[in-house]
Order: sequence, then structure tokens, then C-alpha cells
Amino acid sequence: MIKLNKKIVLGAVTLSLCFSSCSEILDEEPRSSYTVEYMNTEQGITQGLTSLYRSLRLLYGNGYWMSATQNGTDESTWAQSADGNFKELDMSGQGNINSATFPTSMIWGSTFPYINTANAIIQNGPNYGISEALISEARFFRAFDYFLLVQSYGGVPLDLGAGELAFNASAVATSKRNTVPEVYTKVIFADLKKAIDNLPTAPRVTGGVTKNVARLFLAKAYLTYGWWLENPNSIPTYPETPRTDPDGHNAQWYFQQAYDIALAGVNNPGSYSLQPTYYDVNVGSNDRNTECMLYADHTASSTYYNEGDPTGFGSGWAPDNFAAWMQTWNYPNIKSSSSATTWTAVSPVQRAAAQPLGRPWTRMCPPIGVIKNTFADKTNDSRYDGTFVTTYRGNWNKTGTGLTNVSTLYNANNLPVQPGGAILSFLNDDSQPVTYPTGAGQSGVGAGTLPGRADWVVNPNGISRIVYPGYWKIGTYTTLDPDGLGYPNAALTRPFNVAKFSEFYFIAAEAAVKGASGSMTARDLINVIRARAGKWKFNNAQNVTFVADNSAAMVAATPSTITIDYILAERSREYYGEFYRWFDLVRTQKWQEYGATYQIGGTAYGDHTPQTVTRNIQKFHYLRPIPQGQIDAMEMSAEEKAKYQNPGY
Repeated sequence: MIKLNKKIVLGAVTLSLCFSSCSEILDEEPRSSYTVEYMNTEQGITQGLTSLYRSLRLLYGNGYWMSATQNGTDESTWAQSADGNFKELDMSGQGNINSATFPTSMIWGSTFPYINTANAIIQNGPNYGISEALISEARFFRAFDYFLLVQSYGGVPLDLGAGELAFNASAVATSKRNTVPEVYTKVIFADLKKAIDNLPTAPRVTGGVTKNVARLFLAKAYLTYGWWLENPNSIPTYPETPRTDPDGHNAQWYFQQAYDIALAGVNNPGSYSLQPTYYDVNVGSNDRNTECMLYADHTASSTYYNEGDPTGFGSGWAPDNFAAWMQTWNYPNIKSSSSATTWTAVSPVQRAAAQPLGRPWTRMCPPIGVIKNTFADKTNDSRYDGTFVTTYRGNWNKTGTGLTNVSTLYNANNLPVQPGGAILSFLNDDSQPVTYPTGAGQSGVGAGTLPGRADWVVNPNGISRIVYPGYWKIGTYTTLDPDGLGYPNAALTRPFNVAKFSEFYFIAAEAAVKGASGSMTARDLINVIRARAGKWKFNNAQNVTFVADNSAAMVAATPSTITIDYILAERSREYYGEFYRWFDLVRTQKWQEYGATYQIGGTAYGDHTPQTVTRNIQKFHYLRPIPQGQIDAMEMSAEEKAKYQNPGY
């Protein structure tokens, strides 16, 4: 992994404007070697470059940014223990997104300090003989950050106080936003093209950026800008500007560019490749595999470089990786009996540092439509099993539980269960007549029974804001304490993936649907992903090795004509919960359509009645508000501040 020097970040965050940074940066002890002057030294340049990789930790793996990228979409809603950081994003009557909403401010607060760092590296690096290959890593990160910003807020400032794209060494309390076309053409496209020309084919260090990483984001930026130019649903932009390209190209030109560059990435993979199965992509023992092109890295071997104790108590704040906690419900409340004759409740599923378990926060949950519609095929397609925890298994025999010597407990229908056996299962469909108790029942969580089954059961219509399939894909994985429960309260030391090789196929397919042409059709491209999804290596629900190849069935089921709706459905199956969905729906202008309503049960154990919830998504919501802290900090007139904020907020 890249060893991250967290102290260097202080020297990298000399701010232009009055951009606020994250508290863990501001709280660092000031040292003379980490001043602005340090960024005018060779060591400052090289260590500043390392800090750009570290910056990924501020967003990727952060549970609050997970809320910003999923809640309010068809993928997630707020769960029983949610606060305003999750309910406001849901836009369903439990609060509204406004300029003081925290999750929507995170990109703004997290990126500008590092953009200024990148400016320093690009500007000063040649003075110290720093190679263009290294400088292009900074170009990549500057483009990456501006791409996040422009998708979220519209036009943003390119001049941080010392001129456009120049390193700024002194705080400035005024600001001017550039237009969307200026942000794309002056920095995102320019930086990424230069990065493709100069970055290596293979990463210089594990997890380092390469030509193909830059290709992926340039293709995606071209695709996104093409949609922006086309603007099929008349979504407003800000600052207001004509939807014309300064270079004279139309939307179709950009769609073709996106297709061509994505195909170049597929045909020139370098050190990257698709994994043989979906399970291989996401199982914790195979982290940092060839499909994972960019990730926010962590380590269990060093508290210092991890920026957190891998065996301690996770902070629930960046730079920790704790997103998996958000969609983990309080499964330790499941009950079995230690007696066959008198119900004596004990907890058969203990909190453990295992990929299906981990630390529960119950802040987010999947609407019923995700289980029933998005992942309708649970037989051929491995991605449902490779995304969700649908079976909770007994682990009371682990060291430290107090039940180590107990070999048998009694569960649903008073039937015996052994360690490793199924304690609670989420059924694949609603075909079986589940008998539910009133309230929490003997299971402690309101789960029901089926005749002859020892496991408590919940069908898709029975999931609620308090009991729902957990999130396996990004779950806890550790090799520490293999015989015990591990350290489930510590932040995850897994890398959090930012970019995957598989997305080349999706980008090219979407561009093809928008009219681009080439050697592979949209159906050809999507079927590469679907064929892989049909290959099974392991069945998580049954906890057994399961080798099957349903590729032919998956390919045969693909429609002859691929639409944007089909692309979006496939993207959700492939990338559910990986911080893509809000950006996908905003890019394609489908957010209002997809997020308008959803179904979910209530917040109490035993509530298995689906409720239909309506969201209030307006066109102005397609841009996030400029953070109120930024507005307040600027020394400008009230009229100028009002014009700086996005309309509607």
C-alpha cells in the first residue's frame, strides 16, 4: 500500500477563499516544516503527492458521504436509528436538504484543500526536476476532485486566489464561480488527457494511478458532459450559461469520445482485468485485486499509517473506513433459547469482525424494491448473494461470548441449532406464508416462522427500517483474532474501492445507447458483465462452496435493445452501495423518476406492513447547495453571497 504521511496534509491545505477543511486536519499541531514554504521544496512536493492519495479517505469509506450518494435514490432510505444526516437526504418529509446539511457539504470541504496541493505540485514540481509522470498524478487528482465538484454543485471556482489553477499561498475572502463548461474544458479534460499521456501503464506503487485510471475518468467525464450538453429533461444549471461547448463540439461528439476511450481502456488493460466471479471482486480475502483500479487504502499492520487503531474503537469519522456500519442492522438482538423446555433467551449471533456482521448502526436500509425488483433474479445472477447478507448464522461458540461450551441452542419452532447454523434468514420471495408474531416475538426482532424450519424468517414484503438484509460486499474483514469475535467496533482496514475495471464496459455501453458506435454494441458490452455475474464460486446464503456457470442464461435474458433504464438497472446490480447511485441518476436526469416513491416497513420490531413513501425531488435538487459555512465566511455583499448560492437553497 501507499504509506500515508498524515502530517503533511497540514502543509497541503493552505486555503484560498475561506474553504473549511475537516477537523482532523485543522486539529493537527502546527509545525514550521509544514508551512506554505514547505510546498516550495522538493520534499514538500513529493510528500504532498502522497497526501493526495490520503485525501480519498475523507470521502470513500465515510458513512456520511454514503448517505449523500445513496439516500434519496432508489437504492437506500433512512433506517430506524437515523438522524438528520440520513433523513434530510431522503427528502421524504423528515427534513429537507439545505445549505447547512452536512453530507452534501462534504465534497466541497474535502476537495479544495487538496486541489490547492495539486496546484502546488503542478506549478512547483518542474523547478525541482520532478518528472511529468509524477506531476501527472497530481493532475489526475485535481481533475478527479473537480469532477466530483462539478457534478455536485455545478460551476465552481478555478481561481483559488492566485489565478486560475494556480497555487494560492494566502487566504482570500472572495470567490467567483466558473461555469460548468469552463470547469470541464479548462481543467478536467485537460488534466486527464495530460495524465493519460504521461502516467505509467502499471502503477509505480500498489494502488497508484495509471494511464487506464485516467482513461476511465476521462471517459466518464466525457459521458457526463455529453448528458449535460444534451439536457433532455431541462434540468437547470448554475452559474447560468448556455449549454454550448467552448470547443464547438456537440453532445454526440462527447458520447463518441467516451465510447472510444472506454474501449481503449478495455483493449489496453495493463495490469487490470475482470475477476472471474463477482464474489472474487468483493470478498475481503481478495482485496486489492486486478479489477480494483483506485481505492482509499487502509492497513491493519500500522496504527500510524492507518490513521486509526485496527483493534480499537472506531471513531465513526474520516479518515476511518466505516461505511459498512451504516446499513448494518442490530442483528445481536436476535434471540434463541438455551433451554429446550423453557424459553431462556440468549443472543446466538454476536457482534463479530466478519464480513457478514460487523458493527451495527442501523442508519440506512434498502427499500423493498431493491430486493424484489433490482435483484429479481436470485438464482442465475450471483450479485444478490454477493451484495447482501441474507442469512445470519450462530457464532455463540466463539471465544469471549460466555457460551463457548454450549453446543446447541433452540430457535424457531423450538428446533435445535448448532454453531454455524442459520439463525435468521431473509427469503428470496413472498411465495411462502410466513407466520409473524405480534411485536418482537421470541426472535427478539419480530421475525416469523415456517413449518419445519429452525431459522427465523423474513420475506421481502416483511423487511422494515429496523430489520433488513445486511450489506456483505463492503463488510468487515480482518485476519486478526481468527478464533474469537475479532474487533468489530474498530473501523475497517479494508481498502474502499473508488474505481473498478468493469466500469469501462458500462461507460461504453451507455455511450453506445446515446448513439456512439464501434466494435462492440451496448448489448455486447453489458453481456460481458452479465456473463460474469452468472458465474458462482461461493454461496454466501448457504455458506458453502458453490460452483455454477449460468452465463448462458444470463446472456439469453439480456434484452435485444439496451436502454438507459436497463443500463441503470445493471449498474445498480453491479455497484449497489458503492457511492455511485446519486451521480448515475443525476447524470442521466432520472433521479426524479427513480427516486419518487419507495416501499418499506416501519421502525418497530414486528412491523411487516409495507408503507409507500413519496419523496419531494425538484429540478433544483440536481445541484447540491453550496455549504453555508462557505457563504458565511466570504467577505462579500449580501447580494453577491445570494448569487453565489445555487438557486432553490
